[in-house]
Amino acid sequence: MKTFREAVQGEQFSIAAELTVKRESTADDVRRQADVLGNFVDGIQVTDNPYAWVQMSALSAAGILIDHGVDPVPILTCRDRNRIALESDLLGLQALGVTSLMLMRGPRVPKIHSVPASTVFDLSGRELIALASSLGDGAFFIGTPARAFRSKRGWRAETLVAKAAAGARFMQTQLCFNMDILRRYMERFVEAKLTQSYSVIASLSPLPSATTARWVKKNMSDSLIPDAVIQRLEDANYPEQEGIAICAEMIQEISDIPGVSGVNLMTTGDPEAIPAAIKASGLRS
Repeated sequence: MKTFREAVQGEQFSIAAELTVKRESTADDVRRQADVLGNFVDGIQVTDNPYAWVQMSALSAAGILIDHGVDPVPILTCRDRNRIALESDLLGLQALGVTSLMLMRGPRVPKIHSVPASTVFDLSGRELIALASSLGDGAFFIGTPARAFRSKRGWRAETLVAKAAAGARFMQTQLCFNMDILRRYMERFVEAKLTQSYSVIASLSPLPSATTARWVKKNMSDSLIPDAVIQRLEDANYPEQEGIAICAEMIQEISDIPGVSGVNLMTTGDPEAIPAAIKASGLRS
């Protein structure tokens, strides 16, 4: 089985996808999605209770994916666990055979939320990266999130440099449909010689409607979705197909941006839309 790590560090453009996980998800749901996505992607990312919604743990989903022949990329945040629990999960993931991780601080639990829970933040994102990096001799290919923006000449990217020193080896952008910003950001990224430390993954999604695009833009405040993209979805007779077409076009564009190693396709709930976008991009048959 080719791993996400091998694909991202290889010469070809890599593609990962995100698992759709809900509170009621079962092991069979995970296996069905693995069957849908597995032949088109190099790894499947598993989120860690996004927006503080309770769902199957990333550790459990990762174990199911490995047993099904798919390389998982679980995400761990510092929001819900203290140092002991995070190290325990890292040891469990290592024992399962997980080789790639996305590690981040994560957002706070909202003050008004259906689940009355406390925010932990016993570790920072950089400390979590250092903790994972200390387990074994390069056992994990560690990723960290980063925000693409209109960076200026001379940008030194101190935070990314510090995370690379802690052990991060790939960086994943926020959801980005603004190719002008992404191209400018990557120019500065290359100028800063950060490609010597990081493989870069850009995030996209086959947005199914203008309503979904507006929700994402409002609730994922760092997402970059130009008004023109929302208008295309609004004007389309078949918005789901238009969302797949937009995603495919941007996969093609991103594959030509110097310094970008691949894309991660975030889920909007329909796993079938992801392979449709990949096939339409022409990068995988």
